[in-house]
Amino acid sequence: MAVASEISARVRALRAELEAHNRAYYVFDAPTIADAEYDRLFRELQALETAHPELLCADSPTQRVGGAPLAQFVQRRHSAPMLSLNNAFADEEVAAFDRRCREALGAESVDYACEPKLDGLAITLVYERGLFAYGATRGDGTSGEDVSANLRTLRNLPLRLLGDVLPERLEVRGEVLLYRRDFAQLNQRQREAGAREFINPRNAAAGSLRQLDPRITARRPLRFLAYAVAALDGLPMPSHHSAAMAQLAQWGLPVAAERNTVTGLDGLLGYYQRLGARRDSLPYDIDGVVYKVDSLAAQEQLGFVSRAPRFALAHKFPAQEEATRVLDIEVQVGRTGALTPVARLEPVFVGGVTVTNATLHNEGEVRRKDVRVGDSVLVRRAGDVIPEVVAVIQERRPADAREFAMPARCPVCGSAVERPADEAIARCSGGLYCPAQRTAALLHFASRRALDIEGLGDKLVEQLVAANLVNTPADIYRLDMAALSALERMGEKSAANILAAIEKSKTTTLARFIYALGIRNVGESTARDLARHFGRIEALLAADEAALERVPDVGPVVAASIRRFCAEPHNLQVIGALRQAGVAWPDGEAAAAATSKIAGKSFVLTGTLAGLSRDQAKDMIEARGGRVTGSVSTKTDFVVAGAEAGAKLERALQLGIQVIDAAQLLHLLET
Repeated sequence: MAVASEISARVRALRAELEAHNRAYYVFDAPTIADAEYDRLFRELQALETAHPELLCADSPTQRVGGAPLAQFVQRRHSAPMLSLNNAFADEEVAAFDRRCREALGAESVDYACEPKLDGLAITLVYERGLFAYGATRGDGTSGEDVSANLRTLRNLPLRLLGDVLPERLEVRGEVLLYRRDFAQLNQRQREAGAREFINPRNAAAGSLRQLDPRITARRPLRFLAYAVAALDGLPMPSHHSAAMAQLAQWGLPVAAERNTVTGLDGLLGYYQRLGARRDSLPYDIDGVVYKVDSLAAQEQLGFVSRAPRFALAHKFPAQEEATRVLDIEVQVGRTGALTPVARLEPVFVGGVTVTNATLHNEGEVRRKDVRVGDSVLVRRAGDVIPEVVAVIQERRPADAREFAMPARCPVCGSAVERPADEAIARCSGGLYCPAQRTAALLHFASRRALDIEGLGDKLVEQLVAANLVNTPADIYRLDMAALSALERMGEKSAANILAAIEKSKTTTLARFIYALGIRNVGESTARDLARHFGRIEALLAADEAALERVPDVGPVVAASIRRFCAEPHNLQVIGALRQAGVAWPDGEAAAAATSKIAGKSFVLTGTLAGLSRDQAKDMIEARGGRVTGSVSTKTDFVVAGAEAGAKLERALQLGIQVIDAAQLLHLLET
């Protein structure tokens, strides 16, 4: 007796909870639970009612579809009920469905129509003599809300069917949905307007279609996709569902391109696997596939159970959204110094894997979504995309939920954290020193336009970092033959070549050295301007923001970035170690540029220069105050031409511009 009482109480509790979730989703367009969690509660109630039929009642959530329609809309009674489908989550359930169909039809195999399970708002449309008459939502399955005025705003929904032979009356079932790119743009507009963002495309589609003002709906890029013919008067009904869908397409009604027909269980599971592999590349969200017996006569023979057809089944994909709890919010430092808040979660199975971490993107996103330690949240994972926190379930927030604060110092190296006012990302300022940024900083330092250390590429740098041989750029100049040749796939000859390239890189220019430091917002052009203006690295390191802003094209943002970099003791230590290692450049570059005969002159390089690479020539010209451009014009002062010079040389001769070779360039630079 006690057991029966406990079961009865559990049934009542499940019904109350499911009804509350139904109201939140269907009436207020504000879901408070993940789909997978709702499905589990629903299936638990189904199982209890099946095992204890005496507890079944007419007002149970298992005996109806959807929620009560909104009172503000005119109600439309459906000519045929809009029913839900039974769900399958495992291959064994699909096999049981196929077996039941075969046994009921007395057939060895059955042909099925397969299509994506669209994740939108179910709609029925009625056309009379080829013209759109009205459309209504599913509502409670028997009657729904007349949203005709809003449906007329959908650009892909035909107001007149195509063709000369049209039915007297056509009733079509389908989904209204938002494509992913349209959803992203809609949420961007919501953010710009300071309005609440939508949780997912389905929620956005439901909220958009159920606006009392059709002008609001018209501004939202909704689409319609048909999935069934509910009624057809005046023309013979096609014999198969697949033929009916093809007929709808001929009349101009949009249908899913991914639909197909298959035979038997292998065909069903094969379709499921193929579409699942393409799921993340589709333009819209789907949460599974739908199988329907293709023959309409066979469908009629199979019939219905209380709330679903026997001839159809929804085979659900692993849930992409699940509810879980935030245990903590930590900060990760990326290869470029970006600080990313990461939610540490109670383990939850979502998107086919167990998820324990989810990105929160940046501090602004944490504030906007109001994510706190202790919150219950919806977590989304689609394919290989990094899991993210979609929204907080505010109703479950505990009293002791703790707000997040971005640290003022880097959690990896202790350097100052900077976040310019016009940027969303906070960054560690210890670029040359921070272990989290080590690989990226070293690759930039050795790149062609920086110190140009040939052979020091991704794989070698990763090996050096992993072996703890190189921690800062200064450590590159401490490498020796024994350390390099001991690395995997590194022989003595290769090691000797690397050491020679390292030694060669010690002779550089101040502009290249400044660029190689990887100061945020300082590119090649700014590095050249800084080198010309200050002439010495010591002067640059000592300059305040006011002095920095006196450099051409250096504004407050760049000046602040340079000052923060130079104020970090770790960075100054690395620069000092590089100078001690022998990295050097000619002194007085600024003075040389100011007194040079080519200061302010414009050069164009073309062809192969004798004894001089294009990069070397460019560096030498710019170090003396000249400019190198990519095209010849009347403003060009010199064209430096080498072997196999082409159209640029011809253009220079046409314009009468002075043409010189590499030797003449060197002489000009020396004088």
